[in-house]
Amino acid sequence: MKQDERRKYLITSLLDEQPQYKSIEIPKGIQEQKRLLRALLNVRMPEKASAEFLRVQDDYLKEEIAEKGIVKISDLQPIQKGIYLWQGDITRLDVDAIVNAANSGMTGCYQPNHTCIDNCIHTFAGIQMRLACAEIMERQGFSEPTGQAKITPGYNLPCKYVLHTVGPIVKQTSFGWEKLTSKHCRQLASCYQSCMKLAENNHCGSIAFCCISTGVFHFPNEIAAEIAVNTVKEYREKMKSDMEVIFNVFRKDDYEIYRVLLENTDHTGEN
Repeated sequence: MKQDERRKYLITSLLDEQPQYKSIEIPKGIQEQKRLLRALLNVRMPEKASAEFLRVQDDYLKEEIAEKGIVKISDLQPIQKGIYLWQGDITRLDVDAIVNAANSGMTGCYQPNHTCIDNCIHTFAGIQMRLACAEIMERQGFSEPTGQAKITPGYNLPCKYVLHTVGPIVKQTSFGWEKLTSKHCRQLASCYQSCMKLAENNHCGSIAFCCISTGVFHFPNEIAAEIAVNTVKEYREKMKSDMEVIFNVFRKDDYEIYRVLLENTDHTGEN
């Protein structure tokens, strides 16, 4: 199958699988087809699929990711020994583990074509990831606590593993955004600690962190970056870890925040 044939096959299969969407016509444009396919993958519940569907999906996703361009850690320059800063799409990174900013349900974002990292990672990993997360949560029997982490394979992503962690949420009240507390900060630090520990327990030599809890979770970007950098450095020094760490950002302002933090500190985290 060529890529356009795979895309149409997957769309048709997903429409047939979900009767409420059977009246939807497949658009002619490639970008419109891609949006429809992603939307259908986003709303699909965690269920098994046929071997044929998985084969076509996997071939399709791997070619899509290859077209975006896979980035290896050897392509990057460290900003400090063992620490890198990279701006781009985390689903392109060929590292041992990437970190997903998950919600407490842990099965991904169900909002069609949402731009959050949870949606992106689940989309390009494939439907296997949502099912794996659902099985983990079924065994656990309760929502994922803030500050912990779970691990799944990367499936169709270039990385070996995805670490799913739930960051603290700064909630909106009738008086505006709630005040950032020391509990928020401890919980965010715990996310980074849990991911580092889980990665090392699974023999990962490299890990890429997204900006956990910023964006839709409304943790202030500057403080979140300080916690991220300090926690990772403290962990590496305390555990004498040589695991390579990439701070992955998507927005230019986050890149500048991390750049200043990392360029103005030495390996001990002091000015």
